[in-house]
Order: sequence, then C-alpha cells, then structure tokens
Amino acid sequence: MSNDLLDKASKAYYEGRPFLTDEEFDRLAEKVGYDKVGYNPDAKHKHTFPMYSLQKVFEGEDTPPDYNGLEVVDTPKLDGAAIAITYEHGKLKSVVTRGDGVEGVNITDKFMFTNIIPLTVGEIFLQVTGEIVAPKNIENARNYASGSLNLKSVEEFSKRDLTFIAYGCSPSMKNTFKEDMFDLGVFGFNTVTQGDWEQFPNDGRVIRVNDNRQFKKLGYTAHHPRGAYALKTRERGVVSTLRDVIWQTGKSGKVTPVAILSPVVIDDAVVQRATLNNMAYIENLNLEIGCQVEVIRSGKIIPCIVGRVQ
Repeated sequence: MSNDLLDKASKAYYEGRPFLTDEEFDRLAEKVGYDKVGYNPDAKHKHTFPMYSLQKVFEGEDTPPDYNGLEVVDTPKLDGAAIAITYEHGKLKSVVTRGDGVEGVNITDKFMFTNIIPLTVGEIFLQVTGEIVAPKNIENARNYASGSLNLKSVEEFSKRDLTFIAYGCSPSMKNTFKEDMFDLGVFGFNTVTQGDWEQFPNDGRVIRVNDNRQFKKLGYTAHHPRGAYALKTRERGVVSTLRDVIWQTGKSGKVTPVAILSPVVIDDAVVQRATLNNMAYIENLNLEIGCQVEVIRSGKIIPCIVGRVQ
C-alpha cells in the first residue's frame, strides 16, 4: 500500500498536481524505504544524458560526503520543474521533462516562440539541465511552474510568468562547474551561480564539487552523482493529539479527510486542523483517534501531520 501511494504521489508531483507536501512524502518514503526517483511517463522521449537526482543530506541528522578538501560550489536548490534542453550544431533540438531521469515528455513546441531559453548556443552539441520556476508571489508557485509544462495550449504557456535557471550541462565545456555556468550565461541562460534567486521557491542548498574532472571521477550511484548533494533542513514539528477526523468537500468536489487536533502554536499561529490527504495516508501513518501526532506547517503555511509519536 505504501509504495502504491508513493508511486501515485511521485507521478502527481512531477505533473504539477501534488497531493503530498515534500515533508509528508520524505517522511513516508523513509518509513517504508521507498527509493524510486521520478516517474515513467506515458509519452516517452529519451534524454541524451540521464537526469540524476541528488542525495538528500539533512542538517543535524546525516553526515555529508567528504570531498577531501576539494573546492565546492554552494547554490540554491530551486523548487520548480526540471527539464533537459538539447542543442545540435548549436540549434535547439528538444526540450524534455524530467520524467524518470531516463525518459520524459517532449515539450519542445512550448519553447519555440518564447524567450524563456536561448534558441541557439553557437556551433556545439549540448544538453542543458535546469529548473522552470515561478515567482514566490504566485500562489502554489511550484505547482504553477510544473503544471505549465502540461498545458496543451502553447499560447497559454507563453503567457505564464516562468523563468528557466540552468544548473548543469553535458558534456562539460570547461574544467570547472563555475566556468560552465559562466559560458551558459554568455549564451543567454540564467544560471544558479548568477545570484541567490530569492524571488523563487527553493527547498535547500546544492553542494557540488567544482572541478569537473574530479566530479566525474567520484562517479554515480544508480540514482545520484557522488560529487554533489542536496543539503536540507528538516522542519521540526509540534506534538498534538488527534481528536477527530472529518470529511471535507473541496471546490472540485473531491472529498478529503481533515484532522481535528488539540490546539498547538506553530510559527506564531494556532493550528487545530490539518489535511490528511486520503485513507492510504492515514493507514500508512497508523493514525487513530486519540494518538499523539507530529504536526508542521509545510512552507510555514500548510498544517500537515508527518508522523505518529505514540
């Protein structure tokens, strides 16, 4: 049951319609040992180079990789939708969603008549990877960005407030990551090394070995490079008591379980209710009336139950 729920949650996340927050997904994935990355799309287009995920390292909980004094680059981990852009002889060939990292959905048509990405990059063969993001002031900015990639109307897509920020390229053009990002900037890309990008959502920091030769020498696991990792901070919850569960009908007509909690203060706000997503989520956390639960405000906004305490 847990894997079925997380498979559905992963697919929904990459399609821009998540029903679990990042914190809920991470806690449940850790509990059941779920380690799948991405999802296999129905309309498949193979990436020229695989799009790996990043190992998550939680501050105060995990030991980060030891790079033996190698220079590293610290950049924001942007929270949008990852895509891969391929150029052949310097001209745009394809734009593909992340999918499962091996295959994604071809969405090239959406970018042919916008200025989100450069259409040419000189006379080279190159795959550029990065994140489509939307400003924080847009409600559910991450969903807005990711959902835009699924729009059928190219015209509607072109009207969206979207930005592409590059964080990688294959093959490497120069000796270091910083130099690669500088060259992408010359081509007209926004890159993660250009600024802090505070106006866009992020969910941590990315620590990467700067020297490209050393980065490749460190190699890869089945899922992630060993020369980079995502540094994240675990949101600490407050313990409350689950008093009741009611069923609430949303605007779309979907019926969702909602937890009624003993009032607790989180981030200066009194929290008495929290979403429970669906019955599978309740069952996987083994929740029952009267039990103690850990509650957070995901993104300092959405009250969520992330685990049973006792």
